[in-house]
Amino acid sequence: MARGITRQVVALGMVLGSLATVTVGDTVTASDDAGDRAARIVEVRTAREAPAGRKADGVTIRAVSNRKPRFVSGGQVLVRIGLPGRLTISDARITNNGERIRPHFERSANGTWIGIISGMVLGTNRIQVEVRTPSGVERATLPVVNHRRRGPVFSGPQQRPFFCETQAFGLDPAEGPYCEAPTEVSYQYRTTAGRFAPLSDPTSPPADAATVTVRERELPYVVRIERGTINRAVYEVAGIYSGQPQPLAGDRGWNSKLVYTFGGGCNGGYHQGAGTGGVVNDLFLSRGYVVASSSLNVLNNNCSPIISAEAAMMVKEHVLETYGPAYHTIGWGGSGGAIQQYDIADAYPQIVDGILPSISFPDPFSTLGPVVDCGLLNDFFEATDVAYSAAQQRTIKGFRDPNTCLAWELSFFNRITATGSCDPAIPVAVRWDAETNPDGVRCSAAEQVANQLGRDPRTGFVRSVLDNAGVQYGLRALQRGTITPAQFIELNRGIGGVDYTGELVDERAVADRAALGRAYAADLVNSGGLGLAQTPVIDLRNYRDAGPDIHTAEWSYVMRQRMIRQGTVGNQVILEFGSNSSDAAATYALGAMDQWLTNIADDAGPGTPGDKIVRNRPRGLGDGCYLANGRRIREELSYRGSGQCPELYPIFSNPRLVAGEPLARNALKCQLAPIDFSTYGATFSRAQRAELRSVFPNGVCDHSRPSVGERPPEGAWIDYSDG
Repeated sequence: MARGITRQVVALGMVLGSLATVTVGDTVTASDDAGDRAARIVEVRTAREAPAGRKADGVTIRAVSNRKPRFVSGGQVLVRIGLPGRLTISDARITNNGERIRPHFERSANGTWIGIISGMVLGTNRIQVEVRTPSGVERATLPVVNHRRRGPVFSGPQQRPFFCETQAFGLDPAEGPYCEAPTEVSYQYRTTAGRFAPLSDPTSPPADAATVTVRERELPYVVRIERGTINRAVYEVAGIYSGQPQPLAGDRGWNSKLVYTFGGGCNGGYHQGAGTGGVVNDLFLSRGYVVASSSLNVLNNNCSPIISAEAAMMVKEHVLETYGPAYHTIGWGGSGGAIQQYDIADAYPQIVDGILPSISFPDPFSTLGPVVDCGLLNDFFEATDVAYSAAQQRTIKGFRDPNTCLAWELSFFNRITATGSCDPAIPVAVRWDAETNPDGVRCSAAEQVANQLGRDPRTGFVRSVLDNAGVQYGLRALQRGTITPAQFIELNRGIGGVDYTGELVDERAVADRAALGRAYAADLVNSGGLGLAQTPVIDLRNYRDAGPDIHTAEWSYVMRQRMIRQGTVGNQVILEFGSNSSDAAATYALGAMDQWLTNIADDAGPGTPGDKIVRNRPRGLGDGCYLANGRRIREELSYRGSGQCPELYPIFSNPRLVAGEPLARNALKCQLAPIDFSTYGATFSRAQRAELRSVFPNGVCDHSRPSVGERPPEGAWIDYSDG
């Protein structure tokens, strides 16, 4: 039967998952010479011509605005054409599906031609370039599959109903389920006092407007902000204003690099969202970056890395068709924003070329285990008649701060329930109710991955991956002598689980086996072995373990362990810091990532992409931390290692690690094995042995074997459009 939770909620002053990024102040200064050097080098690099690629000997055509031409949207695509000899674009015959077209092209510095092919039909378009040479006719063909601007492209059938929030962005009201609204452009300027303020006429900045230097040109610090709708989301794009963007001629207010921001949280969707990852950010704009995001790139609006990948791909395509080709795209964001970066880099690589995740987690499913555990543990300790000291409870939970589990429960436990986390944009009348509205909207985070996991035909709910069968809570505490065998038995007898609606029950939770295999196949449990193995990563670990905060530091090392298991780690750098060094760490990491990606692009030598990532890491960039005095030190980091950084930023644990799960934390459901009392390091009486066997009649977790349903992902760029 269901068990209620009656607990007085106290103010903890904690930072929860809605905070998505490293905090960046108005004035940002790197605290060490290496960071300053990286930033200066990047500014020199941006003074060169916009990225052009290499001129080919024969006729070539490739898509520029979307590296996957089968996933183009919006009826147009930015392309680059290479022609042999001294031929010009006027010598070429360009057709789409056999009909001649005459798009406008501009010549790039290396002699290739850049232009936008528009007016494409939905579905397949065959764009062909043909020229006559002394040796005969030469042709090149680019197949492009065009999709609607409103989506979907590869994420599969869209949720319905879907509630619009365009007015939260100042756009016209819209109607569901597509929530389309006309695009609008507005302007802001940066004051000399360090604030952004509205501006009606971008050609007449006020006297208190600051200036910004891009491509060695000083410009008024005026920001063009574009808002519209793509893929049912509201998108935002911000860049320094220097006249209207010129995608073919180049924009002198742009350094030809894009930052894509991702927001935090994790929830079940069915609405557009009232915010993005944020685009008006001095750290990026003052350096000439264009910044983009969308409301479906906030995991609290959409807890699906797959839908997020689709939204980011579509918005990025629009940005490049507006501003022109980009050298590279850098991901940015914390918490749920970090989840999206890690997951997109692995499952849908090259949408972002390098990532800067902060206060990171590896994926939503891996995070769910401790979320559920915390709810169960808090309820157990409140209800049990057996005494557990505060120190014992803290050891069982694993966190440094005893209130971290309460922070998890208060902020995210309701995300597994049917309606406990419904956004206000979803009317109460349409929400699920077992009696009055059994077909209503369910708001649990799992709703966003219905296309991947499927639904249980008996309940209508998304097939569940939640499981704690065989989990030995407090195992490490028992082995260390912190709790007694009697306490260990009572804990595991009384812990309980959750049912398919997310309600607490006496029985352990058991996952749907079909869901497990599908989750691994879809890379929803981030393997770290697909595109992530070829993506530069600087993991910004803003240390928050000392307070009741869910963003505990062990997660950076969980992701690293998965990458190690896949045979790669040289592409991930972990940088730990406290709140007093946030600005310095953010500035240094941005400059270092920019230089890292530039070095890789300039490397024409032999080797795999992984080889190039390792050998092109900027000098001085590596694991390390910022000391209390603001000085950055370089020091190799590992989970619970030794050195200056671990002394300043000690790494702790979580309930599943305490229960014996390995550091990679990729087991959704463990394989079971008979109890082996020799592993406990404690003496159980004959009666206690019988009791423990009754608690675990089917056995306990055996982490020496692969977890149930575990398998390699099917691959990158999986298309779910067939449902």
